[in-house]
Amino acid sequence: MTILDTIASPRDLKALSPAQLRQLADEIRQRLIEKVSVTGGHLGPNLGVVELTVAIHRVFDSPRDAIVFDTSHQSYVHKMLTGRTDQFDTLRQKDGLSGYTDRGESEHDWTESSHASAALSTVDGLSKAFKIKGENHRNAVAVVGDGALTGGMCWEALNNISADKERNAVIIVNDNGRSYSPTIGGLSENLGRIRAQHGYDEIMEQGKKRLKSMGWVGERTFDALHAIKDGVKSTVMPTEMFPELGIKYVGPINGHDIDAVVRALSYARDYDGPIIVHTVTEKGHGFAPAVNEPKDQMHSTGAIDPVTGVPKGQKQPGWTAAFSEELIKAAENRKDIVAITAAMAGPTGLAPFEERFPERFFDVGIAEQHAMASASGLALAGMHPVVAIYSTFLNRAVDQVIMDIALLKLPVTIVLDRAGVTGSDGPSHNGVWDMALMSIVPGMRIAAPRDGARLRELFNEALEVNDGPTVVRFPKGNLLDDIEAVDQLSDGVDIIYYNDAEEAASDVPDILLVAIGAMSTRSRNAAKLLEERGYNVTVADPRWAVPVPQSLVGLAADHDLVVTVEDGIIRGGIGSMIAEALNAAEVDTPLRRMGVANYFPRHASRGEVLEENSLTPEEIAAAVEDWLGTITES
Repeated sequence: MTILDTIASPRDLKALSPAQLRQLADEIRQRLIEKVSVTGGHLGPNLGVVELTVAIHRVFDSPRDAIVFDTSHQSYVHKMLTGRTDQFDTLRQKDGLSGYTDRGESEHDWTESSHASAALSTVDGLSKAFKIKGENHRNAVAVVGDGALTGGMCWEALNNISADKERNAVIIVNDNGRSYSPTIGGLSENLGRIRAQHGYDEIMEQGKKRLKSMGWVGERTFDALHAIKDGVKSTVMPTEMFPELGIKYVGPINGHDIDAVVRALSYARDYDGPIIVHTVTEKGHGFAPAVNEPKDQMHSTGAIDPVTGVPKGQKQPGWTAAFSEELIKAAENRKDIVAITAAMAGPTGLAPFEERFPERFFDVGIAEQHAMASASGLALAGMHPVVAIYSTFLNRAVDQVIMDIALLKLPVTIVLDRAGVTGSDGPSHNGVWDMALMSIVPGMRIAAPRDGARLRELFNEALEVNDGPTVVRFPKGNLLDDIEAVDQLSDGVDIIYYNDAEEAASDVPDILLVAIGAMSTRSRNAAKLLEERGYNVTVADPRWAVPVPQSLVGLAADHDLVVTVEDGIIRGGIGSMIAEALNAAEVDTPLRRMGVANYFPRHASRGEVLEENSLTPEEIAAAVEDWLGTITES
């Protein structure tokens, strides 16, 4: 039996020798590779924090001490050390282990949101609460990456933490020089300078020991030298950004040296007041295919070969790649197009644009609010910014979209990757709120392409809009088969399915399915099922879902039942907007809405979550028949 298999809780680490801790780290790393290579997940980040996490749980007393992982995609090791090793076969699977911390899984998990830059604010609140309750024996510990520190909320939190020197707030900086992409900006440069000064603390410590060993003469000499320490340190280490905030700083520490990390964290645990421990780690450490992967050190993988790291299965054309290709084509012809990412050039398809047009590409770090406000400035100066982010991360920048872009009627195109149900990454990564949020913004236009051909069409149409913002949204994964329209209405609405059986009785109801984006394939398949049962069915794809096309209002008036189908939340979604439009036009055709219920979908595949919300062709057809029965009875 391995040491890892004997670990039921963090307390089991207390009795291990330093040699056993190092062996444990090796076993954890091997187990990570073995399990994540099958399920997929965030391999690189977790390989990089093995020793660091072991040291954290060796020193602190979880859950008495609150340990909060920023983004928490690097919490796999934490899960193993808190009694969940035997569940890793279920990682990111329906009803299995979450890929992030999850309060429902363990008392050792304090948060669930996987959005970056929030952990320091959480620890600020926790440490305040511990102080108020007189629980001075408890530490609030944040593990935050250098990438997350590019987010403004981190610095807002640091400002508040530094204001009170009597709280036990421990901030562990996991500095691997990368978020998804290499960490950028002034912060990265400053951390780089500090990393390069590994010898400083060693020199100071050696000098201190030598002087102390010389008796009272050495003591006097040390006191005199200590008085000028700050000046010496500023010379050796030009940038002291953390001490200047008024927070004790320790580091940089080799994050793969368990003994060194344990010593530093033990000091931090016993220190009275807020303290920062700066550790330097290597993303993908111990697994050569990850370390040598040039893009992101296997930040997130699907199933891979556990030896070579080569992905299993054949890669299919994806939505992101189609957008990326079209963006480059457009930028070849238009010099005003610029692209912005928030530390995710690769995942959002902007890396090829950066390579082709480096002078027109801007990575702002994990700072979505800044990305939008900066886009407004670019637009004010005559550029057409394309801001590509995950749908779920748009939630953080709604204020800037409204006040800095829409209010000024600026031509900014927001491309939302991973829109709708994303699946295995769980509640905080599902992009089910974007249509509800963006539809309330005055002047906003929202395009929801049903396939690759429509993605290309609608993206180019968005680039032609010069009097306000646009959104182009698409889901995670492979492209759906192209569906050509059988007819197109005057305002651009596509009719993608039409059945009006000549032999049908005059009293057969006419059904209008309004399919939003990627729901078109499922809606058309539902229509075929309804046709087989003798109903007249029309399926319309608005293409531009917001504002509601007027032709949809006219279509609704000619049908007996309207059913909207979308992969966003029902409350406040496109179905709600269409219902309002029908009401305003005094069209009394009954309307029913299908979409994602108002809850946080748990991790599962996209298909499983859609099925959970009755968004399969079979269930759509069944719901339509039930509603028709109700309408007929009334």
